[in-house]
Amino acid sequence: MVRDQLAAAHGIDPQAIEIRIVRTSGDVIQDRPLSEVGGKGLFTKEIEEALLRHEADLAVHSAKDMQTQLPAGLVIAGCLPREDPRDALVSRTGKRIADLAPGARIGTSSLRRAAMMRRLRPDIVVVPLRGNVETRLRKLDEGVADATLLALAGLRRLGLEAVASAVLDPNEFVPAVGQGVIALETRADDTRIRELIAKIDDATAATTLGAERAFLSELDGSCKTPIAGHARLVDGELRFHGLIVKPDGSCAYEAVRTGPARDAEKLGADAGRELKHKAGPDFFVLQ
Repeated sequence: MVRDQLAAAHGIDPQAIEIRIVRTSGDVIQDRPLSEVGGKGLFTKEIEEALLRHEADLAVHSAKDMQTQLPAGLVIAGCLPREDPRDALVSRTGKRIADLAPGARIGTSSLRRAAMMRRLRPDIVVVPLRGNVETRLRKLDEGVADATLLALAGLRRLGLEAVASAVLDPNEFVPAVGQGVIALETRADDTRIRELIAKIDDATAATTLGAERAFLSELDGSCKTPIAGHARLVDGELRFHGLIVKPDGSCAYEAVRTGPARDAEKLGADAGRELKHKAGPDFFVLQ
């Protein structure tokens, strides 16, 4: 997608842009939750190292997989237009969360999704489920779990949207920061690549992502903390909804901000500070 958009924007042959596939630690480690082995940076570490070694000029990431603080010398230089950020329920036993049988098993390794499911349905049993989308769907068919939660954006990009039993209301089931955004990362001092990226940068996606990542930064968010944040632009106004949840779903705090799009990062950061104050320093301690 990125190669084709760059080629079209600059009038060059797509084949002139080399794609290098980098298998990350997050791709390799499938038997443990990311929170136990280093957090979501495992999906970006090797790719960012390739950037810093000048073995690649541009990195393509799912924004939700990126660390709160980027390695020194790297920046997010642009975003593709945002795909639908909502979560989807994929179930073999019930169309909606409310329809799941008592004690149903939900397969996920996302602390955010697990915490919010426990908040909505304390009877639910969460079982670990890792792998790409096809792997998770196969494990569901094998009976590893009764249902799972996946990003609707990923299902759409793979042409698998039809497998979703329900698309979850983002006000009730707040998406992950950056969900649905493809972020383009490069070296901060590489003006040539930054100028190339600028032609395909989507301003709306960049603005909403900026608000969400500023929120995350205030909370020092990682895969060890159940944090959700969703920003959208409506008639030039930014509307932000942030949520933090105890891992067991027993307690949650929310913050909402509305303001001009130019203040996106300020609004997100302010919401983060509010929740940090409300929750106190021990809120995210895993029991």
